[in-house]
Amino acid sequence: MGGVRDGGTSFWWQQLGLPAAGQRRAPLPPSSSPLECDVAVVGGGYTGLWTAYYLKRADPSLRVVVLEREFAGCGASGRNGGWLTNEITGGVEGYRRSHGAAAVDAFQLAVDETVQEVVRVAAAEGIDADVHLGGEHTVARGPAQLARLRALHASMASRAGTDVRWLDAEEATARIGVAGTSAALWHPHCARIHPAKLARGLADAVVGLGVELHEGTRATSVAPGRVVTEVGGLGGERGEVRARVVVRATEGYTADLAGHHRDWLPMNSSMVVTAPLPAAVWEAIGWDGRATLGDAAHVYAYAQRTADDRIAIGGRGVPYSYGSRTARTTADGETPARTVEGLRTVLERFFPVLRELTPDGRAPLEHAWSGVLAVPRDWHASVGLERADDGTALAWAGGYVGTGVTATNLAGRTLRDLVLGQRTTLTELPWVGHRVRRWEPEPLRWLAVHGLYAAYRAADAAEARGRTRTSPLAGLAGRVAGHH
Repeated sequence: MGGVRDGGTSFWWQQLGLPAAGQRRAPLPPSSSPLECDVAVVGGGYTGLWTAYYLKRADPSLRVVVLEREFAGCGASGRNGGWLTNEITGGVEGYRRSHGAAAVDAFQLAVDETVQEVVRVAAAEGIDADVHLGGEHTVARGPAQLARLRALHASMASRAGTDVRWLDAEEATARIGVAGTSAALWHPHCARIHPAKLARGLADAVVGLGVELHEGTRATSVAPGRVVTEVGGLGGERGEVRARVVVRATEGYTADLAGHHRDWLPMNSSMVVTAPLPAAVWEAIGWDGRATLGDAAHVYAYAQRTADDRIAIGGRGVPYSYGSRTARTTADGETPARTVEGLRTVLERFFPVLRELTPDGRAPLEHAWSGVLAVPRDWHASVGLERADDGTALAWAGGYVGTGVTATNLAGRTLRDLVLGQRTTLTELPWVGHRVRRWEPEPLRWLAVHGLYAAYRAADAAEARGRTRTSPLAGLAGRVAGHH
């Protein structure tokens, strides 16, 4: 890949330095008797850490245990694009039909407030996560994307709290000089963050509050009141944790748990990052406001200008591994060369000036990595709690489909209220208790996901060749996927 570093969990973690074996929180110690606690959280990513954080803040007397099979923030929480944004996962039309316009407005305002809550907590806990509230800039390139952007603008403008602005080509290009810009949307409810800095800071904060964080501890099954664990890798020493409430916070790795193989699909997402770019390039591109940057393509890209003046950009490469396997991305975040080159091409189309920086005329990439995120069958995230006859409970949150940096915090606060048995405005939001049918068995699952993205890529290619309207094939793919 021409000198591009591949894997290593993520560029974000490589910047910080991966926690060495001796620096990781101790695995659950072997014991012939189960560990007893009030709340056992399975998963040491943002969802699990936020849940533990708010529970201990609400009731310091609770014994809260977090179980993480690698290290806190190893999964999507330490690999994502760093968008702390107000998007409602899965769109809003489904919620509008099922719960009404008022519920959608309440949900939108709650997500808006969550962006500010994450910023507030990071400051209060002394977490320097490179937070910059620059808003979100979504660009359309060409007439087909422009039509979709107008539809998105109408949807956003129809509900409270979006504060969206339409930018014509001139104003949009003045803000971020994306080549071929037709128009853009901008709203203020988004911050750029450094994902691994936030994950590490949260882990330190919860441990400081008295949460017991056990890394290197794999959960093999979860049930109301009970977690079965392994320490020392697959087939390692077994253990058991018993709790009044078990919280499943495993997001893209939920498919690895017994009985949950088809609940959520582990979708692969990949990123690349450039070398630090010189001042002359930034003068040509602009991007002074450091808004996050997305586009209106079917296989969309997401990008940020980092604190050290790189461009980090991501998108879908190979979208899914047969059988919901996550081992490759779990281990190291390795990324296929064709995915790296695909993201490089997108970057060069956005910013042709980057080709001038290297002798071979290609954008100067330094690092590539991948991870998995959870996709429910209807592409709508959910949070909930169900109690068993014996009074124990199993709670869950996830299925964020790429918007988890914000949604995890809202989920953590909602889980706090559900675990404590409190009825609040958060527990009344329309994603609480949401259930959806499971994904189809293989090979239908693999064929459907790869067929979906093949259709989307074909539609994007047709638009790049001059097609002025969205391909009917792309519309059909969206309906088959279940997120329309």
